[in-house]
This record gives sequence, structure tokens and C-alpha cells, in this order.
Amino acid sequence: MKKTGLERMLCGYARKRPLRLHMPGHKAGRAFSRRFPMAEADITELSFSDSLHRPEGVIAAAEKRVGEILGAKKCFFLTDGSTCGVFSMVYAAKRCGRKELVVCRNSHQSVYNACKALGVEPVVVAQRMSDGVPLPPDPREIGRALREHPAADVLLTYPDYYGRRADIAAIKSVCVSLGRRLFADGAHGGHLRFFAPAEYVGAYADMWVDGVHKTLPCLTQTALLCVSDGALLSVAAEAAGIFRTSSPSYPLMASVEYGETFMAEKGEKLLSSLERELALFKRRLRAGGYGVFETGDPLKLCVDFAPAGISPDAAEEFLQKKGVYAEMNDGRRLLFLLGVTTKKRHLARLWRALNALMNDRALQGACAPPPPPETGTRRTPYLEACAAESECVPIPAAVGRVLAENAGVFPPCWPLCVAGETMTETIAAALQRARCVFGADGGTVKVIKKVREDEER
Repeated sequence: MKKTGLERMLCGYARKRPLRLHMPGHKAGRAFSRRFPMAEADITELSFSDSLHRPEGVIAAAEKRVGEILGAKKCFFLTDGSTCGVFSMVYAAKRCGRKELVVCRNSHQSVYNACKALGVEPVVVAQRMSDGVPLPPDPREIGRALREHPAADVLLTYPDYYGRRADIAAIKSVCVSLGRRLFADGAHGGHLRFFAPAEYVGAYADMWVDGVHKTLPCLTQTALLCVSDGALLSVAAEAAGIFRTSSPSYPLMASVEYGETFMAEKGEKLLSSLERELALFKRRLRAGGYGVFETGDPLKLCVDFAPAGISPDAAEEFLQKKGVYAEMNDGRRLLFLLGVTTKKRHLARLWRALNALMNDRALQGACAPPPPPETGTRRTPYLEACAAESECVPIPAAVGRVLAENAGVFPPCWPLCVAGETMTETIAAALQRARCVFGADGGTVKVIKKVREDEER
């Protein structure tokens, strides 16, 4: 594959062996470059390198090219992750007069943070559970929420962390019938454009985020903010100007252009091949005594250890000793995130490790899947709860209390309990069991402070 425009520009500058009297401070010095080989491509806005905030040259051409690949009227390169795009979408919704957003319960924490920071009330739709995992939202629930909240648009998470996808065509139809806009956090679905175009978020959303680094061959922290509704172009540009860094990374931008161009040339073939290999691998897993949590995504392999009677914590530790690292441990399953360049030999290595794990009798019978967290009752609107007088209490003492701040597990980084809801025993147990949490630092959570009876009087 030929070098892309940003690649050619960066390589051309490096070949000049220039005297770098500009940012960044490392100057691509020899000692530094030996440790960080990407240093020679790490530059700032120069006379020839264009500017992300007013692109007219090589960056403008790259954004245009990627927009054409994705079918967007305009796309904005983000070097601040999908979170920057989420904030931009919530900002755009508010600038369009929306005071509320209908969201999935398993929306990323950045959605709730953006609503909190920008003063937009999230309307959380009900989602059924399957083996402790939220199912994609029902379009009828979306419609019900929109009819009950006439000042709301939709911000859909599509697909979710496991790769499951809602019926986005039906949800779009609901939005159109009610005159509402559809915003979408597609951080985990950038590859769908090249695997299932009819299910790609860009075919339906008015504005969406592609978190390209999650599923495409791009560097970490890269994402795209894309627009298909021409009426949103100016507000999207305004939002990107507010939330994007003023010092974007050129290597990150170059990796976005490379990743999308690579996928346009080879993605469909690679993903189709991987889908076939993954189907064979899943059959092998089931025959070997494992369970498989189906996601419908060729890049998500979710192995269920309950049928094998093996603790996922023990499995994770065993596999890491074999040099195999999973994306997520949800207490019952390990989620393996594949890439478009994952080969048959990579799956063979994973199988050898899983087969050795199954044959380790010391690990048999150690599985006790925790009960799925039970959602608490909403007592207070989200924004009101976030602004209320609060106090920090130990997690067990918070059961039955109303949270003043979201609390959840990372990954997948969606809240188990949303501010304004009551903490349940199962959620408290999940927070205490998890290794990495948010909103529960030091074993405490923030709850709305109780008002004494004499203070009420």
C-alpha cells in the first residue's frame, strides 16, 4: 500500500534532517529517538504541515479522503479519543435546543460526563439482561422515551462493548417519525463500514463517532467525529474547535488516514476471512467444553468459562503466563478483541493456551459466576443528583442510598449505578469485587447527603 499524504509529508520532513527549532521539546534527538522511534514524525504546525483547527492542505485532504470512505459529508480527526467526539455530540445536541438525551444504560461513562458538564439530562432507557450483560435497546423503548420527553434527541451506543448491535434502522425510523436527531457513539464499530455496510452506524446517524483505534489498525487515542446531516456541519465544527486539543499529534493523525485507507483497500476481504476462521474456532471451543457468548462481531471473541467450571480470574492469570492477554474479564467471561490482521496462527496460539488451561485439573470446579448486578430504583434526576450535597460512605453502607456520582467497573466503563439511583447489594458486591472501578475510589462511593428532620423543619 502506498504511503498516505500525511505519511509522505512526515517522512519527507524527517529525511531533511532538519534543525528543529519548534515544538516538541525532544527535538527528535538521537538518544530520545532510539527510545521512541516515532519521534522524527512528531512535529507541530509548520508552514507545510497544515493545521487541524483550520485545515487547508494535507490534513484537509486526509479528512476529505476519510469522509469519502465512510460516506460522511464531513469528518473531523480526533487525537483525544472518542471521548472528545462524545462531548462534541452532546454539545451539538444542546446547541440545537435539546435539554435531554435518550441514552442506553450501558453508555460509556464519557456520555454521562458530557451530560453532567454541559447540563443535559440523560434519559436512561430500560434494557433487558442476558447472562449479566445488557441486551441492545429495543426500538420501542427508544420511541416510548422520546414520546415521554419531547425535548430529547437520541445518543445511541452502537455497537456495545461486546459487539452487540441494536436494530439501528428501526431506531432511525422512530427518530425520523418524531422529528428527532440520532447521534451515535460508534467507538467499537469502525470496522462495520467494511464488514456489514448496511449495519454501519454512518448509514443512519446524523452525527457519530468512530473510535478507530479500537478496531482498526490505528494508534491508540485516535477517533473520528463524522456528520451526515448538513444542518449540523457548523455546530460540529464549533464543537470540535472547543473540545479538541490545540496540540494534535501528527503521528496519530497519520495513523487515522493510514488505517481507513488500509481498510478501504483490504478490510472487506480480511474481515470476511476472519469471520470464517472465527466460526471454526467457536465450534472448536464448544467441542472442547467452553461456552461462547455470541456477539455477531467478527472482532469480538467472548469465551464463557462457566460451562468448563473454571474461574475467569484463574483463567486470565493462567493465560497471561502463556503470554496471552484478554481485553476484559467480566467475572464470568474473557473478551478477546481481535484485529483485522489477526491470522489463523494467532487463533491457533490462543487455542493451544485454552486447551492447556482446560487440561489443568487444578483449575477445574473453581467457577462461581457472580449474580448479575440488579439495577437500583431512580429517585432523583441525574443532574439534580450530581449537584446535590453529598458525602462519601463505604460501599456496603451505600446500599439503599441514592448515588450522587456514577459508579462502575473499567472496562467496560459503563455505570452499574447511575447518579440518582439507589445502590443495590449486587452492585455493591460487584464494585467490591472488581479490580478497577470508577466512582468508587478507596472503597467508598458518593451518595446524596441525608437531611436531618430538624433541618427539614
